[in-house]
Amino acid sequence: MEKKYCTAVVLAGGSGKRMGTKVHKQYLMLKGYPVLYYSLKAFQDSAWIDEIVLVSGAGEEEYCQKEIVEKYSFSKVHKIVAGGAERYNSVWNGLQQITEKDGFVYIHDGARPFVDEPMLERVYADVCKYEACVVGMPVKDTIKIADTDGFIKETPKRSLVWQIQTPQVFSASLICYAYEELGRREKELLDRGIQITDDAMVVEEICGRKVRLTEGSYENMKLTTPEDLEIAETFLRRKNR
Repeated sequence: MEKKYCTAVVLAGGSGKRMGTKVHKQYLMLKGYPVLYYSLKAFQDSAWIDEIVLVSGAGEEEYCQKEIVEKYSFSKVHKIVAGGAERYNSVWNGLQQITEKDGFVYIHDGARPFVDEPMLERVYADVCKYEACVVGMPVKDTIKIADTDGFIKETPKRSLVWQIQTPQVFSASLICYAYEELGRREKELLDRGIQITDDAMVVEEICGRKVRLTEGSYENMKLTTPEDLEIAETFLRRKNR
């Protein structure tokens, strides 16, 4: 079967408040390169990815072009677009720039530097079958659901609980339709108390579609706090050995 055209929409507009630095976390240096470099490098080198749309923070488009894309020769980046107020606004801004609406879209957080080729291959195989899938890993700890007063309400079966990561991958037509509808129904969902936190949720809520879970990696972490940077450096040292 002929491979379908794949676009990576990489989100790089986070402020990084919990990182406690003036520099946004995606631009912090990690072993000599900006955090954002690593995910872009993975997509640039991947046989599965044909183009990249980079969604920067508002006003950071020129910086990303010169200091990231041109500096590191990321030739697959065909468009840099400013993000929006919320994550889903940023994703929609990116989706409107994709070239091929009959392919697949990988939506990825630029602050996750450890996406790799085997992961991209696994998720491609699943999206071909299911049209909607997300990478993640089963949780290692017992999870408790709290009530509004801070007491344990229930304990879900650990084997059924996954920690969701990115990339989240969909057929382009499905995810573009879901986000376009989200724009029309955003107020309705908010009035119902539904807060959209990831792309899978958009497809679930808008389209009523099941989303496949694909094995990611416990190393596929999102860098959020200073401690995360230290852990990431340890992972890189081990990879380099």
